[in-house]
Amino acid sequence: MLKVDTADLQAFAARAGEVADILKLLGNRARLMILCKLAELGTASVGDLAEAIGLSQSATSQHLAKLRAEDIVSFRRDGQTLWYEVADPRLGRLLDSLHAIYCEDIT
Repeated sequence: MLKVDTADLQAFAARAGEVADILKLLGNRARLMILCKLAELGTASVGDLAEAIGLSQSATSQHLAKLRAEDIVSFRRDGQTLWYEVADPRLGRLLDSLHAIYCEDIT
């Protein structure tokens, strides 16, 4: 059971909107898979991500734009290629937790 005291709950309540917005973005399968792939690779191009998750480059770019707008991913330009990475270290911890819960063999 999660042990949360009143002060922790009040601190969380102050940021609940931010957390809900992040979870809403993660509630889309494509965006979740993009973030998982970025967490695995560190950096990746739109083409790499599109191929890895099975979407068109156009659709992948649209999802990345939403993640960029919320400062969840950042990018750097190298010629014509945009290289993306997870910008918020808290997302890395959240993705690690999701991986531990849903992907690791629980025995």
